[in-house]
Amino acid sequence: MVRRIVTGEHAGKSVFLADGQVETGHAYAAVPGFETTQVWATLQGAATLPHAGGDPVIGLNSVIPDPHGTRFMIVQFPPDSVMASPNFDPAAAGAEYAANLPGLAECFEPDGSGFHRTQTVDYDIILSGELTLELDDGQARHLKAGDIVIQNGTRHAWRNRSTQPAVMASVLIGAERK
Repeated sequence: MVRRIVTGEHAGKSVFLADGQVETGHAYAAVPGFETTQVWATLQGAATLPHAGGDPVIGLNSVIPDPHGTRFMIVQFPPDSVMASPNFDPAAAGAEYAANLPGLAECFEPDGSGFHRTQTVDYDIILSGELTLELDDGQARHLKAGDIVIQNGTRHAWRNRSTQPAVMASVLIGAERK
């Protein structure tokens, strides 16, 4: 679980509006070890201040923000061996992705390769574990805790070739492709 602390203003003074566990996390039954937590969101256009309270993640119809909107999420990737298991059910995993990652699930290619492209600029920070980022030109980069990727709307796939889960924080900023 992710603890989220939210600040705002009341009568011109800074206040804590919320301090607690994020309620929008999901541990995937069809993909053991895969977890996503939607931490925060801003809608299209500039964020407005002061923030008066409420959880902007509740009721979102897409994980992918409109142009200039943002999303902040934490993703835990299980080792790739989970998807290679004979017990892995890709149809069940796909249904769970669609239910919990609307907008993002549709960006994945149907061949099960994990490749996808979003209309976003992403700031991805590896918090723990190790991941490999693959691009469609065949290039790959091995990433470890502390590494940062600026993903500029490119076709890519994340791989966890280790035996341990990897956790990544991602800020998605909606963009327009020209």
